[in-house]
Amino acid sequence: MAMSYQAKQAMVAEVSEVASRAYSAVLAEYRGLSAGQMDDLRVKAREGGAYLKVVKNSLAKLALADTEYACMNDAFEGPVILGFSLEDAGSAARVISEFRKKHELLKVTAISFGGQVLPGEDLDRLATLPTREEALAQLMRAMNAPVTKLATVTREPVAKFTRTVAAVRDQKQAA
Repeated sequence: MAMSYQAKQAMVAEVSEVASRAYSAVLAEYRGLSAGQMDDLRVKAREGGAYLKVVKNSLAKLALADTEYACMNDAFEGPVILGFSLEDAGSAARVISEFRKKHELLKVTAISFGGQVLPGEDLDRLATLPTREEALAQLMRAMNAPVTKLATVTREPVAKFTRTVAAVRDQKQAA
């Protein structure tokens, strides 16, 4: 059944709005997957902080025209699903990577991150990026290390002096 002009406009507006606030995009060919498998993928995407949408290629190109994902226009061939990472840069990549382990028919054709288009083979690189919480924890560890080291270095002379006095005391008591 053909979409009305208003439905096409609404879809383009929706995808464009999501793309404007997304951290990265993944384009995958879903040829051969059943409707149940696609529903399973959508459920996992919602749980994983990603937005997935099957969009006609011409409408997707229109939706991405004024976004940083316009670089993906040449990758729209065949039946594709468009995924956007909404929570962190790797959320859509993680969802699709996990799904791909059980369903080899899902083929990633392109990835866009930071205004650059990357080949589908780079999916695992994007999927292994830390989440926001992990990145903050790594940052805090890096910021805490110099302070901890400084505290250790400044405390050590006093501790060494205390150990020396205690050793002298023990030696005098033994004598």
